[in-house]
Formats: sequence, structure tokens, C-alpha cells
Amino acid sequence: MGDYMSGSEEDYYYSSDQESIDRFENEDSETQWAPPKAPSCKVITKDSLLDAQREDLLRVMDLMSVREHHARTLLIHYRWDVEKLIAVYVEKGKACMFAEAGVTLVGAVDHDLPESLSTVMCDICIDDVPVSDVSKMDCGHCFCNDCWTKHFIVKINEGQSKQIRCMAHKCIAICDEAVVRKLVSKRHPDLADKFDRFLFESYIEDNKMVKWCPSIPHCGNALRVENDEFCEVECSCGSQFCFSCLSEAHSPCSCLMWKLWTKKCRDESETVNWITVHTKPCPRCHKPVEKNGGCNLVSCICGQAFCWLCGGATDRDHTWSNIANHSCGRYKEDGKKKAEHAKKYLYRYMHYHNRYKAHTDSFQQESRLRETIKEKVLNLETRDSKFRDFSWVTNGLYRLFRSRRILSYSYPFAFYMFGDDLFNNEMTAKERQIKQNLFEDQQQQLESNIEKLSIFIEEPFDTYSEEEVIQTRMQVINLSVIIDNLCKKMYDCIENDLLGSLQFSRHNIAPYLSKGIERAVEPTIGGSTKAGCNNNCQEADDQDNA
Repeated sequence: MGDYMSGSEEDYYYSSDQESIDRFENEDSETQWAPPKAPSCKVITKDSLLDAQREDLLRVMDLMSVREHHARTLLIHYRWDVEKLIAVYVEKGKACMFAEAGVTLVGAVDHDLPESLSTVMCDICIDDVPVSDVSKMDCGHCFCNDCWTKHFIVKINEGQSKQIRCMAHKCIAICDEAVVRKLVSKRHPDLADKFDRFLFESYIEDNKMVKWCPSIPHCGNALRVENDEFCEVECSCGSQFCFSCLSEAHSPCSCLMWKLWTKKCRDESETVNWITVHTKPCPRCHKPVEKNGGCNLVSCICGQAFCWLCGGATDRDHTWSNIANHSCGRYKEDGKKKAEHAKKYLYRYMHYHNRYKAHTDSFQQESRLRETIKEKVLNLETRDSKFRDFSWVTNGLYRLFRSRRILSYSYPFAFYMFGDDLFNNEMTAKERQIKQNLFEDQQQQLESNIEKLSIFIEEPFDTYSEEEVIQTRMQVINLSVIIDNLCKKMYDCIENDLLGSLQFSRHNIAPYLSKGIERAVEPTIGGSTKAGCNNNCQEADDQDNA
């Protein structure tokens, strides 16, 4: 088994076997999947959504001394980012912040109409209506309930119900949600329900730190991150995804890189093999040309004739035995330059795609090892051995899964990082080559050690003698530590030496976590928060659950 370990990797080994075991087992013990003391990702279910929303509302209500609908208006305006709201409050002051969000200061407007008036003229329909049929908003504008209701219905149907503005000309004040709900429910109860649902879901739809789980079928959960939106998370349903773009977890690719790569794979991967086998590029227009006859003189749709054997441009004259004024029996450097230029991009894509696909396939094959590993561990546990802890097997398996996934996605990253699609003006050719060599060296080291770990994990170690099991255990533990360090080095290189040095572009990637993608936990909401939930919130919850 020692043959699998090369001397060039001594730098990654620890001074003793016990040091390696202690470090790795402390890092990846049976409690490795337990959430940290302060989890940065929380699950928000339908039941806890109201509590999470209410928690932010109460915080703003207490801080700003405002009513609930004013707090909601402020939070929607600042996309439910309480910290940003507080920063604007400190920087610009309360009055400026309220004006920008369309909130009228409490107490600035007299909401009561004069008692001496029995009717009031509505400036919208120009009718005199009883005072009892008139509603006045916080901004002071007063219109009849019929006009208000029609205005609200139009806005709700247009999908603008989260922030319905006053009807008055150039007034940006947000209407009181209680008034909206009261007037609309009298004429269209279904639209009132829709209005409540929009307010209810705005906590997720308008909140950059909270997003729905993209699982199919939908699990009904949303996830909330506390620190950075550029991260990868795992929902309680088991779905792992990139929180920023909601696609599958794709680190170390940036979201833009992954979007371009998946589109390119959909558009090209199915045809790449066929094009390579059945066509050759035209030496004039570089389009792929298919040969549909036995003659080696072929013609492109652009009118250019060329030799199928060598790809060189020719005249159209030919005999049964040869093409006029053409011989491809001799090797000529000049005739291949244009054809090679046309092939270069395709071959480069094939290089990265084939390796990406190979490691993706390996990951899928290795995922089937779970049951096999369970059987091997059971066989080892039934034996009379002084070793009773076989967590090194499952730890090594999970390390293999995580690192294989990272290695797979490192190829799309390299395709765009060192190509001309995204960063053509960011690096000189010499700088690009130096950085590419640095990255590929790390990539090859990681690939080599992952393959070694895969071999040891797949071995029938449950049939080995106790001494051989100990040796396998040491190899798996050491390789796991090596791979973890190599992954850290690769991410450090990407974040600092590659993406960090860009001047005209900004690409963010999810950070590397030794223990894998963080699993979200259910938030703990205080009892006072739940008790403070008002009837409107409860009604919205009931409607959503229905």
C-alpha cells in the first residue's frame, strides 16, 4: 500500500501518525455535522416565517417608535436589511430616511376630518360624499372609499400591492395596509387575501438574505443567511445549492461562470463529439463541413473547395485519382494554420468539458459506495479487534465526496479564468500563463491525491488482517488531511492570486469549508415574539397554510 504514496508529498504529512490521527479525528469526529454555536444559516418554514418576519418588524418598531405598517414599509424599501436601515438612520437621520421610503412622520398630519362637515368632495371623482365614506392617509390626502378601493384593486392586480402609493399627484407616501385590507375585503375578499399573501411573502421576495429553497418538488422552506449571501447552503430537505444564484452548489466557480458553463454545455456538449468525428472546418470560413460522398474533394456552402484528407484549400478541378495542382502526401506547415485556429476553441472546450464530465461521473459512481462502506464497517465490527472506532472510513468517504465535487467544478473555473471570454483585458499573455501554471499544479496535486483516496476507500479492507487495516486507516487519514490542505490552498489561490487581482471584474465564490456545506438549522424565536403576533399576521398564516 505504501506504493500509492509518493515522496513528493512529504510536505503535506505530519511528523507522526498519531498527530495526523489526532488532528483529523478532532476535526471530523462523529459530531462533524452538528451546527456551530452560532449558525450562519437558518431554515424558515411556513410556521416560522411569521415569527422571523415579526422579529424584524418589532426591532424596527422599537427602534424608530413607529407603527407596524410604517416599519414594514421601511423594511421593504431597504429589502428587509435591518443593519442597512440602521446605518441610513444614523447617517441621514429619521426625516430623510422616512421621506425616501414614503413614510409620513407620525403626528405630522391631523387624521380627523372636521366634525362640522357632513360631506366632502373627492378630488378624483369630483363627487360630494358623506364623511363616513371617506378615508384619509398618513400623508393627509383624503379621497372617497370607492376611488380608494378601485385604486387598490388595480395595484393589487398589477402586482404592486407590497407598496401601494397614494393617489394624489406626485405623492410618494405608502398607503396604510390596514386601510387597504379593510376597503378591498368588502368588495373582493379574494384580492384582500392576495394582498395579505404579498405582504407575507415580501419577507422572502424582497430580502436578499432570505430565499426560497429551489428543491423540486418544493419543500416549502426558505433559508436565511446571517453574514454573506455568497455561500453554499443545505436545506433541511437535503437540497444543496448556491445561495446567491439558487443553482446547484458550484464552488469554486463564480455564479456567472457557472451560468455560462451550463448554457454552453446545453448548447454544445451533445454535438461536440459528433462534430469532431464527422466534420472538418472549412479553411476559408472555418465552419464545420460534413462529407456526404466518397470523393475527398469537398465544397463548403461559402464556395470554398478543400481536401478532406488534409483540410487544405484547393481548386475544383480533379480527376478520378487526384485533385488538380494539389498533393497532401507531403507535410506542409503553412496550410494548417487557419484550420488549427478554427479548431483551437473547440478543442479547448472539449479538454475542460471531458475532465469536468469524468470527475462528475466519478462522483456519481462513488456516491454508491455508501451502502458498500456500511457493509464493510459492519463486517469489521463483528470481528474480534482492539479497534472499535471506524469513523475514519466514513470521514474519508465524505472527504472524497466533497473534494471530488470541488475538483469537478475547478475545470469550468479554469476554462473561463484562463480563456478569452471573461478576462481578456485583465492579464497579459505572460501573466495568464504563469497563473495558469500555478493553478494547474495545484489542480493536479489535488486530483492525484483524490484518486489515491478513492482507491483505498474502494479496497476490500474488511477482509484484511488487523495490521493491514491499521495501515489502510493511516493512509485514509493522511490522505484526507492532505486533500483538505490542498483544497484550502486552491481556494486561497483563487480568492487572492486569481480573482482577487482582477481590476475590471468582480467575481465572488463561496468560501471553502473543511466540514462541507453548512446545513441550515431552524431559528429559535423568543416566546415574546410569538405572543406579540397580531391577528392580521395570524390570518395571513392561516390563508397560506390553507
